[in-house]
Amino acid sequence: MNKSTDYLVPALSRGLHILELFDAQHRILTTQDFAEQLKVSPSSTYRIVQTLLDLGYLKKVARNAYELGPQIVSRGFAYLAGKELIDIAAPYLNKLRDETSISCHLAVRDGLDSLYIYRAQASQRLSVNIPLGTRLPCHTSAMGRVLLQQLSDIELSAMYQTQQLDMYPSPHPQTLSELKHLLQEEWQQGYSSNRSDNATAIAAPIKNYLGKTIAAINISGADQVMNNPEKFDIAKNQLLKTAQSISQVAPA
Repeated sequence: MNKSTDYLVPALSRGLHILELFDAQHRILTTQDFAEQLKVSPSSTYRIVQTLLDLGYLKKVARNAYELGPQIVSRGFAYLAGKELIDIAAPYLNKLRDETSISCHLAVRDGLDSLYIYRAQASQRLSVNIPLGTRLPCHTSAMGRVLLQQLSDIELSAMYQTQQLDMYPSPHPQTLSELKHLLQEEWQQGYSSNRSDNATAIAAPIKNYLGKTIAAINISGADQVMNNPEKFDIAKNQLLKTAQSISQVAPA
């Protein structure tokens, strides 16, 4: 048996194959096109096509005719922008970690979640270690709330009107009104902070040349360190300085 095919998921393979059929010469394809290329009946592609439609990777343009959906574009740009941002921010976050001996992270917003895309982990035993790829609800973390501050009141209301915020215990905001009040308060002070699981994080925005927040960074340490007011202020000031430095060279 060929080990390379032992773990192949046929439906996933067919879904990816469908997406790969689109190119500059084939911007719109039909279910018949999919079936011919996959060498199956049109009915066999139905559930795969519906899944891609529901997830936004395909867009229906006519009966049984499709083009690539918005998720293809947004994910592609998000990857390219995120990679460039990591390359720029990493040296600054590594330096901040070395100067403070406290772990630092970089995150971007993906819907209602903050997505961790870089980590500069401190070597101390009590350091905070958030794995890359971690997703946290924006309203429950310091970096997440920094990322929400970019949204208008209308956008924020639209995004959270159906969300049950009190699923997460206090001190996280329990209502949309509480969340808006906290976002305004943290925006005015220039940083966000959050305490959970015996650790405290302070977060600041990364802005492009237009002043738009494109990411957030944090400095996150154990309460044994961060509960000291003097150490908290030193960490906060160094974080804000680092955020400003990254913002000056951040991608658009």
